[in-house]
This record gives sequence, structure tokens and C-alpha cells, in this order.
Amino acid sequence: MHIEPGVVTGAKLVLSYATGIAAGGVALKLAVETVREQGIGSFAARTLATTALVFVFFEILPHFPVGVSEVHFILGSTLFLLFGAAPAAFGLAFGLLLQGVLLEPVDLPQYGMNVTTLLVPLFAIQAIASRIIARNAAYVDLKYGQALALSTTYQAGVIAWVAFWALYGSGFAMSNLASIATFAASYALVIVIEPLADLAVLALAKSLRGVTASGLVTPRLHNAA
Repeated sequence: MHIEPGVVTGAKLVLSYATGIAAGGVALKLAVETVREQGIGSFAARTLATTALVFVFFEILPHFPVGVSEVHFILGSTLFLLFGAAPAAFGLAFGLLLQGVLLEPVDLPQYGMNVTTLLVPLFAIQAIASRIIARNAAYVDLKYGQALALSTTYQAGVIAWVAFWALYGSGFAMSNLASIATFAASYALVIVIEPLADLAVLALAKSLRGVTASGLVTPRLHNAA
């Protein structure tokens, strides 16, 4: 997703910088913990992988402008389950930045709000996962309901943040409310498809148990906590 240029302008952009810095601080904290537990090589490899995947998701997978933003198959929960929270967070941030620098420089002023919109829901699914996935269960053994809960949490977070930025920037005019509603309704398709993508990827990962190179995926993918 991308907040369209012109939705939030002028001095109001300061808030987006603040929320982006705060989200980056949380991601940095998670990165420090990940490096301490799993090593800098593993963290760097997974971050590189997620950055490349995010760039591909944004540019190659179907995406289209709807209302105040764009509908993308971000696959945030898939990235989290495969690579862990910190690499997924940095991959989302770097992939978004790479897209802006190379292809969409007009989006760079919106980077703070866009990165906030991508990362805060990721942190939410990390919290949800710790509550709904038993410590003695690997991610490859997730059920559909668990995958749906994670994906729905992520997409609902994206919708909520897009709505917040649109209302913050452009107010409660009927046209703006209609644009927000159209965007939210369009994301229903993503909420249906993404859990299926999660389960398909996890099934593939399960079939490759023992083959996947150590350090290239989160240890939790194949192992209990």
C-alpha cells in the first residue's frame, strides 16, 4: 500500500516522520535481540531476502490504486512466519525505500506514514502469534484459523492506518470517507487470499524440513520456541 501524494501535506507530515521513527526504533530493538540470539549473518541474510521479496511484491504482484491508497499483496504475515519479525520489518522498510528511490520518488515524502502503516501491523501479529501459537508448535504446523488470524490482524492494521492518515490529512468530507470505504472493501480480497498463501508456503517449508539452510529462515519455522 501507499498513501497517495497529496493526502497528507505540509506541517502534517511531521507526525508521519515521528511515527516512522518510532516504528523504526521498535524494529531496531527487535534486530538487536535477533542478532544477539541468532547472529548477524542470519539476520543480514534474512533481511536481504525479505527486502528482495518486498520489492517483487510491490512491483510484480497485482496492485492497483483504490481510493486513498493502493491495494497490494504485501504478504506481511508470510514474511513474518518465514523470516521472523525483525528481518521482516527491515525488509519491508528497505523494500519500500528501494521502490521509492528507484521507481517512485514522488512517494518519498510519504515514506514515514507508509513505513508506519507496514510495520506497526507487523508488530501486532508478532504479539498475536505469541498468544495463539503454542510454544511447542512450529510455524509449519499452523492451522488455517491461526493463519487467518495473523493475516486478518495485519490487513486490518494496514486498513486502520490508511484510514487514519486519510482522515488526518483530508478530514471527514463524504468524498474522503467514500474513498476510505472503497479502499477497505477492496482489501477484503487480500484478507481471503493471504492465509491461503501462508499455508501454501508453510506446506512447502514443511516438505523441506532438514533441507532449508540454517540461518536463512527463522528458527521458529521448523522448531518449537
